[in-house]
Amino acid sequence: MAPTSKADRKAALDVTAWMFNVVTSVGIIMVNKALMATHHFSFATTLTGLHFAMTTIMTLVFKWLGYIQPSHLPLSNLIKFVLFANLSIVGMNVSLMWNSVGFYQIAKLCMIPVSCLLEVVFDKIHYSRATKLSIVVVLVGVAICTVTDVSVNAKGLMAAIIAVWSTSLQQYYVHFLQKKYSLGSFNLLGHTAPAQAASLLILGPFVDYWLTNKRVDRFDYNATVVLFISLSCTIAVGTNLSQFICIGRFTAVSFQVIGHMKTILVLILGFFLFGREGLNSHVIFGMILAVLGMMWYGSASSKPGGKERRSFSLPSDKSQKHGLRAESEEHDDKV
Repeated sequence: MAPTSKADRKAALDVTAWMFNVVTSVGIIMVNKALMATHHFSFATTLTGLHFAMTTIMTLVFKWLGYIQPSHLPLSNLIKFVLFANLSIVGMNVSLMWNSVGFYQIAKLCMIPVSCLLEVVFDKIHYSRATKLSIVVVLVGVAICTVTDVSVNAKGLMAAIIAVWSTSLQQYYVHFLQKKYSLGSFNLLGHTAPAQAASLLILGPFVDYWLTNKRVDRFDYNATVVLFISLSCTIAVGTNLSQFICIGRFTAVSFQVIGHMKTILVLILGFFLFGREGLNSHVIFGMILAVLGMMWYGSASSKPGGKERRSFSLPSDKSQKHGLRAESEEHDDKV
């Protein structure tokens, strides 16, 4: 009876983690869309720096409350993580600016096969045929409902390649660092958020000026814009935390595959809130196909042999690491 209860509790926590990520991610996308499209606040990199500054404050509060225990992350790993994460942010913004929306969406879809490759090469993960086919169905479904015009140029292609690989490496690193150093989501955020906040707030205004030819300090701020920025930063705390929790509990590939549910929800909400132009049977078919693929992936990957690690070397102090990891996961579960 105890194992069943434990399995039920884990399943409930898994669903809660996914819903937490979906709600916060969709929420921040809609808020940022209103902020940038309606109020013309186009400083995305600086805004992301503010997101991590707010996340840093959250980690300090949780540390004071006792949810974040003292932990260690080597400086070299922290630098690599921040490099991948910041390249991902800048790369995605530049890719969207230099490429058509259709090619930008194709580049985002490429993150799934790249993440699969990273897990196969570094973690020796083996995927069953059903799991591979379910991923293909998701990719095709999302492509049908999001990819329209496709045009690309040399510099846009380079930006897309950097964005895809840096994002995939950043998400892989989230899972890798949590496992290797027995870090919970709060612990890892406590290490990475301050470094990302500092680097993005310093470099962000220059990057945004390069991308938009506008200065963030000369923007016409008003009460509504400040309110939307504050709301965006508040939701971003949940988005950052839920991303680390989900990737830590699952893998970067599962996060990418199931995460396309957010793409579908954003499309649906966009049609309702910003007009139904572009909503047709073609798009609806793509949405349905993508959702069916996600359901198939969840079923196929959870079966024996659906997605398994062939060999993986754990740290020598195995029992101690396992205990620390379990303790870190308990802190995540409490929140």
